[in-house]
Amino acid sequence: MKIIVGLGNPGERYVNTRHNVGFWVVQKLANNLNTETKKSFLKSKTGQAFTVGEKIVFAKPQTYMNASGESVQLLVNWYKISLDDLIVIYDDMDLPPGSMRIRTKGGSGGHRGMESIIKSIGSKQFPRLRIGIGKPPQSWENNINWVLGKFEQGEKEEVLRAVKEASDALEVMIQKGINPAMNLYNK
Repeated sequence: MKIIVGLGNPGERYVNTRHNVGFWVVQKLANNLNTETKKSFLKSKTGQAFTVGEKIVFAKPQTYMNASGESVQLLVNWYKISLDDLIVIYDDMDLPPGSMRIRTKGGSGGHRGMESIIKSIGSKQFPRLRIGIGKPPQSWENNINWVLGKFEQGEKEEVLRAVKEASDALEVMIQKGINPAMNLYNK
């Protein structure tokens, strides 16, 4: 069993923002597996699917980004999974728009949603997939406006390609493991 968590903020206001690409990836993979992520459960919108004999739980925390750990901890405890079976997808300003990186573990990199998860579950030892959203121009006053802003048209096309690629990478992670996925998709 795997729990795949995409980070983002709930509500129409945030649907198309940079901070919600984790939600986009989860939804893309759920769509590929013909499932929905509409059930409210453990402070998340969830759905379930089976692929290659593996149960997959999709989750989009509804706690807002900075409190994502509340939902993730509830899910991990409810399903009693190993942290190796938790995969978190989130946006990363340190990667160019449309790029993607898979890691087996690591710190938060200053991402508040990841900080919340690491604090709540008490570990950095879980796989994650980061989608690049790029850095704001130097003229921007703060990063909050950037992550809560919408993509420019060219950026959005690159990010949508990365969302598709990330969903493909997650399927490889589920079917063959994280190392084969890293070998194929970390460039």
